[in-house]
Amino acid sequence: MTQAAAVAATGKRVYIDKQSPDAYKALLATGEAVREVAADAGLERALVELIDIRVSQLNGCAFCLDLHTRAALHAGETAQRLGVLPAWRDTELFTARERSALALAEATTHPADAGAQERAYAGARAVLSEAEISAVIWVAIAMNAFNRVSILSKHPVRHVVAARPST
Repeated sequence: MTQAAAVAATGKRVYIDKQSPDAYKALLATGEAVREVAADAGLERALVELIDIRVSQLNGCAFCLDLHTRAALHAGETAQRLGVLPAWRDTELFTARERSALALAEATTHPADAGAQERAYAGARAVLSEAEISAVIWVAIAMNAFNRVSILSKHPVRHVVAARPST
């Protein structure tokens, strides 16, 4: 039985990152280059993680949501802001800069909505530098690519046992 037939028979997905490691290594290199672009543009690590999480929410990528939520908390993001991130427009918890970045990331994730794209870009122009606009778009593009790898591979989210505080 071929690997493809075995996968079809069991219902398991091919982990495309493992099946095509050279392509995945190239995507990882792109991800690293995008992180450098973001850092050079002055995007804080927590803001990059907010963008990664918001894009992953829009795409429904459980694996990336798990990974980047933990990274955001490690970067100093608060549980409150992460909890309301899906409704960021309805709260004052995010700065104008963060709001512009989130809107631009959403427009990058759903480029077919030309009106939303134009509004997001105009809003970003008002508060973000050209380097920041470019970095936000690249962060969203890279996260969209990683989302597709994890979604189509059905990468599992593993249960993490939190350390209990000592009494």
